[in-house]
Amino acid sequence: MTKSPLAVAREALVVGEQSLPAQANKFSRKDYTLAQLFALLVLRKFFRTDYRGIVTIVGEWAELQKTLGLVKVPDHSTLWHVERKLLKKGGLHSCWPPAAIADEAVV
Repeated sequence: MTKSPLAVAREALVVGEQSLPAQANKFSRKDYTLAQLFALLVLRKFFRTDYRGIVTIVGEWAELQKTLGLVKVPDHSTLWHVERKLLKKGGLHSCWPPAAIADEAVV
């Protein structure tokens, strides 16, 4: 296990590219790939922060944006919706902690 956020981001991006389709559906805006969004969700868990927190971290860290191939940083609500969609479809249940339950218990 590494303590380097850049290494975690690179590995999560590779895993996302290998296991997820490029886009959620054919009508999506194609601003981000699902692999990029998955990597951001992994980083959210790595930093133990909320959706707004990871957006702020990535927004202020140019090298991390470059590593993920981000032209712009997604809104926090985009990450929330993608995580819910992936959890609902069962795409993350085998490798993801019950984030939806943990996050909603805090509210």
